[in-house]
Amino acid sequence: MKAAPFSYLRASSLDEAVEALGTPGSRVLAGGQSLVPLLNLRQARPSLVVDINRVGELSFLREENGRIEIGALTTHRVVETSEVVRSEVPLLAEALGYVGQVAIRNRGTVGGSLAHADPAAELPSVMLALDAEFGVRGPAGKRVVAARDFFLGPHRTVLGPGELLTRISVPRCRGGYAVEELSRRSRDLALVAVFAVVTVSGGVCETARIAIAGAGPTPIRATAAEESLVGGTLTSSAIADAAQLAAAATDPPGDVHAPAGYRREMAAVLTRRAITRAKEGA
Repeated sequence: MKAAPFSYLRASSLDEAVEALGTPGSRVLAGGQSLVPLLNLRQARPSLVVDINRVGELSFLREENGRIEIGALTTHRVVETSEVVRSEVPLLAEALGYVGQVAIRNRGTVGGSLAHADPAAELPSVMLALDAEFGVRGPAGKRVVAARDFFLGPHRTVLGPGELLTRISVPRCRGGYAVEELSRRSRDLALVAVFAVVTVSGGVCETARIAIAGAGPTPIRATAAEESLVGGTLTSSAIADAAQLAAAATDPPGDVHAPAGYRREMAAVLTRRAITRAKEGA
């Protein structure tokens, strides 16, 4: 199937892109790994496609004030292979290895994946676990949105008309970490995925971060599970209890790929595995 007719604009500056995106029915084209299939299937029928690939100021990766700053146009592969990211935010580097195949990661952009807001995708949940912040530019100027406030539902974000995600700011996050993902085939979209980071001192869990993908209309931060771990020792029993709390926080869909009950049970299993492996790394 071919895409429905649409107008096309290749923006040469951020200002031009923001102005064009104020057009009703417009869509952003970055890496195109999500939008182009939707166009070809006619699941997306924009009146205007705004190509931002020549907006060079949206492509960067740097350390700044103890944080990793990532331009929205920076590709998955650039972030995945960055020595800075591997050293300072290793959970992000590991999670990106689960995003499709290398060919996809060479074209797909970090900002595009986040703005697409697929609740089963890896990056939204990882950013939630890392307490990332997103820089947004629109007709009213600039604003910063916390990852926890960015995702509203499947393929829905707080971005308004004319607004564009421009950068992602991630704090350093060391400690033991793990990604546990269940999919029908290797590198398919996750049925359920869990991302965990823990720090341990003197045998006691100091911090815990757990996020789950594919188990609700948005990425889920398992705060009750995190709180149950902090201040205690990471025994098998404590980890099992936290896994059940994480599963209880989910609201998974049921579809042709897996029923809701199966996804919820797998959320518990994967959370237990992720925390156990993160503990070993801590």
